[in-house]
This record gives sequence, structure tokens and C-alpha cells, in this order.
Amino acid sequence: MSNQTTLPTPSKSMMKKLMGSTLAAALVVAIPVTAITQVSQAATASDNLTAAKRLNAILTNTKSMTANFTQTTKGTDGSKSGLSAKNGTFSGTMSLKRPNNFRWNITKPFEQLIVTDGSSIWVYDKDLEQVTHQSTEKQLGNTPALLLSGDPSQIANNFKITQPHSHKNYYVLYPKTKDSNFKSLGISFNGGKPIMMVLNDSLGQVTSIKFNNVKMNPAVADSEFKFTPPKGVDVINQ
Repeated sequence: MSNQTTLPTPSKSMMKKLMGSTLAAALVVAIPVTAITQVSQAATASDNLTAAKRLNAILTNTKSMTANFTQTTKGTDGSKSGLSAKNGTFSGTMSLKRPNNFRWNITKPFEQLIVTDGSSIWVYDKDLEQVTHQSTEKQLGNTPALLLSGDPSQIANNFKITQPHSHKNYYVLYPKTKDSNFKSLGISFNGGKPIMMVLNDSLGQVTSIKFNNVKMNPAVADSEFKFTPPKGVDVINQ
């Protein structure tokens, strides 16, 4: 363990805020950014119960998944959260396995790893030499990152689920808890595969995540979801 925690530079602090959105975002979705801001005003094609059942049916078939992703976060004025276009866009790989195993690995433009085995969530910033550790009990109610890897039957307990158009496989979820770090989450599927994600967070930012090379129900080793802090890094328990 190092003696002192190194404070991040301002630009890295802003990136950390984006990564907070990533953790709150981390899974599946998609509808155009303009559509998700208008969905609350659109007439829904089915009631919440029907939408929840349809989403549950899709997620129940997801036992495991791997994919590549590209993530972009923009501020309310359309700028990339005050950062350059390069810094506002992140890419990497992800994997999940039921129950409650999830791995989100950002590789560009810097490295950050988010891992959970269902009991703990680890966030490792390689360049800052820092690890944040938190119990999933504090996150289960408002973390879309655990959406696909969790229990589909419990989703309706934490989210109001809508399906704006019955013939399209995209859903918009609204957290029921007042202290959630996001306002709405859009999820879109193609052939049962999540293809993109759009998240409106409590900071007024819009995060979109596109998935490609999606593989459904592959064999994923349990070791993918275990994490041991590297020697010499600062560990922050929350």
C-alpha cells in the first residue's frame, strides 16, 4: 500500500465523473438520444406490466455474454462533458455471467476496470494507482450495469419499465428510488442481443454505449469476475 493517496489532476477528475456514469450505465441499450428525451411525452404502446414481462422474457435467455463497446458521454449542451472528443469517447470489452457476475474493461484512451462477483464491486484506475471497493448491496437498486447479469424477475421492483412501441424491442427504464444516479435508461435489442444504450444521468449528461461483436451465452470463466488489488495501489473502501 502506498503511503499517500495521489490526487487526480482536474482532467482526470472529470474523467472519473464520466466513469461514474459508466458504472451506473454499464449495460445494453439503445434508442436515439433525441428519442429518449421525448419518450416521457410519447404514448406508450403497452402498459408497464406488459413491458416488464417482455423485457423479462428477453433477459431470461441471457445466461452469459461478451462484447466490445464504444461509449460517448455528452453534456446538456451537446459537448462531450467539457472534454475533447477524444477524451469524451471510451472503448473496451465487457463480459457477464449469471448470477450477478459482471466485468467492464475500458482500454482506450486510458485503462479502467470495473468488476463484480455479486458481492463486491471493484473499480480499478490503473493510471491513478487507485482501487475503489464497494458492496453491491449499495448498488443493486440503481445500477444498470447489473441489469443483464442479475435476476430479471426483480427488475420491475427497482424500475418502472416502458415499451414506447410494441413492435420494437427497445425499452425505457426509470428508477423508482429517489437517490438514483440516473434519470432514465433506454435499452434496445436486435435478435435478442443488446446493441446500444442511452442513459440520462442526474448530472444532465447523456451517455450512449454501442455494442458490437456480441456473443450470447458463451463459456466465461468465473475467474473473469474475481479481482485482487495490485501491490502498491491505494484501496478506498466505501
